[in-house]
Amino acid sequence: MVSSPERPEDRRFMAAAIRYAMRNSGRTGTNPSVATLIVRDDGDGPRIVGRGVTAVGGRPHAEAGALAEAGELARGATAYVTLEPCAHHGRTPPCAEALVRAGIARVVSAAADPDLRVNGKGHKMLMDGGVIVTPKVLAVEAARVIEGYLTRHSKARPGMTLKMALSRDGRIGVRGGGQVKITGPVSDAQTHLVRARHDAILVGAGTALEDDPRLDCRLPGMAGRSPTRIILDPNLRTSPEMTVAKTARTVPTMIATFESSDPKRRAALAAEGVSFVACVADPETGRVALPELLEDLGATGITSILVEGGATIAESFLSAGLVERLILVEGQVEIGEQGLKAPIDVDGARERFRLLRQDVFGADTWFDFTNEDRR
Repeated sequence: MVSSPERPEDRRFMAAAIRYAMRNSGRTGTNPSVATLIVRDDGDGPRIVGRGVTAVGGRPHAEAGALAEAGELARGATAYVTLEPCAHHGRTPPCAEALVRAGIARVVSAAADPDLRVNGKGHKMLMDGGVIVTPKVLAVEAARVIEGYLTRHSKARPGMTLKMALSRDGRIGVRGGGQVKITGPVSDAQTHLVRARHDAILVGAGTALEDDPRLDCRLPGMAGRSPTRIILDPNLRTSPEMTVAKTARTVPTMIATFESSDPKRRAALAAEGVSFVACVADPETGRVALPELLEDLGATGITSILVEGGATIAESFLSAGLVERLILVEGQVEIGEQGLKAPIDVDGARERFRLLRQDVFGADTWFDFTNEDRR
């Protein structure tokens, strides 16, 4: 078995692979969106001869695509893979085995795979086949792209991102006043990109009833990247006339509701194409028991959820410790004392989370926080 330390060019190519992995984020089902670059150097400097990313739906894996593109040029080359290559037999042979058969001389990997069928076994299979392995190159950065997949394996639920737009005075809207425009077009476009990278988007019934939102991805050419819509509506107040119901055959829509909810309304919504997931009440609060709901949603194959609900639902996820990523977008609008105060502001987020990056989009400031690193 052979392993090797990191080389000067490794971070550059792994960073490129991580960017490429984002190509199919939110579109690969229960499998993570992984990228592979095949790089060889014939004396004139390293060059990419093959690229692959996990296909829509989760198959084939990234390694297969990159090896097919590289062909014979893969022999003696280096493969940069953003997640440890799989080692188990499924509908296709293990990717680690395919890399060995193709004659890859060295594999540089990033994030470790917590799947017990892999978790070190992929690296061992490579090294047993005579391949030099350099693990954990930009591991934290690669893990952020597949946070949902990693959370689903470590916590048996989808990875959760909470996003809120905040006014300059820390408000998120006006109760009963409908939508209040807080952010500008540049950060709004960024929001749609975040939606496209998640499997599902979740709001509460209050937000759905008050705003009648579309909850889709409206970037040009990316309508097909709209996430599944989940309405947290335990008492089933959602109307079949609402946008999320009328468009349920175009964008998958689920309602989380109590089993005791109105059967006639349930039937009317089902006729529009809405599906349902049962939820139960927390005995202490009377609200939906979120851990149980998320476990059930994870069982359907959902690995990442973006929460865009109002103050109550945001506070519920925060107080339950169910937020891996927190995005706060601070606009220049001031709402005033009549506004709904956000359950967390930027200062509060700095105390509870770690700031990953801060960007300026038009007149808005975008704060991206995480609750942990995966090393």
